[in-house]
Amino acid sequence: MIDRRPEAIARCAQSDDISQAVRFAAEPGIYPAVRAGGHNVAETAMAEGGLVIDVSRLKRITVDLETRTATAETGPTWGEFDNGSCSHGLATTGGLVSSTGIAGLTLGGGIGWLMGRCGLACDNTLAYEMATADGQLIQVTADSHPDLFGCSTAGEEILAW
Repeated sequence: MIDRRPEAIARCAQSDDISQAVRFAAEPGIYPAVRAGGHNVAETAMAEGGLVIDVSRLKRITVDLETRTATAETGPTWGEFDNGSCSHGLATTGGLVSSTGIAGLTLGGGIGWLMGRCGLACDNTLAYEMATADGQLIQVTADSHPDLFGCSTAGEEILAW
């Protein structure tokens, strides 16, 4: 369905790989695109002649039962995240389509089955770790970086129930 051909694909295995890929793309002005779950009807995860930063291998999900929060790397799909939280008896609002990546889902709103009670997925996201153009990884929250909150391209996401 999508007919774009990137010049290169960076298959990231950790946050440092993401920051290096972002820095690599920024220096010569290469257009970057981020691919996580691959559920991509808008065609934004493939950059014609650019660099695709593939974060789909970053799948770690950690649940803190005491604070009722989860920290997830950028690569899980909604189905993987949902399974990880449900295994602890918890659920949060999220996607209707299990193959959607949580990165795009939380940044793009996140319409889900529990939104009537809990709001959108983005309403329940507490923080992002983001790679800046110079390759620094920064913690982005509504308080620390309100201009960037909801515009992350990399790292971990912390969602609350």
